Amino acid sequence: MDIHINDILKMKKPHPCGSQEWLVLRVGMDFKMRCQGCGHEVMLPRSKAEKNIKKVFRDGQPVENL
Repeated sequence: MDIHINDILKMKKPHPCGSQEWLVLRVGMDFKMRCQGCGHEVMLPRSKAEKNIKKVFRDGQPVENL
């Protein structure tokens, strides 16, 4: 899956604050992401993050070919 820094990821399950959108801060074996609702930052293993991604937005536009 082709994920870049500053992409917005819409996840399948919402964060406890209610937001489903996360900003990608770091990419590698782990993703560092910031919740767009409350600002909470988390590190997630790439495999777990990719499994839960519903949609990817780059520069405000949805990315088609994941």
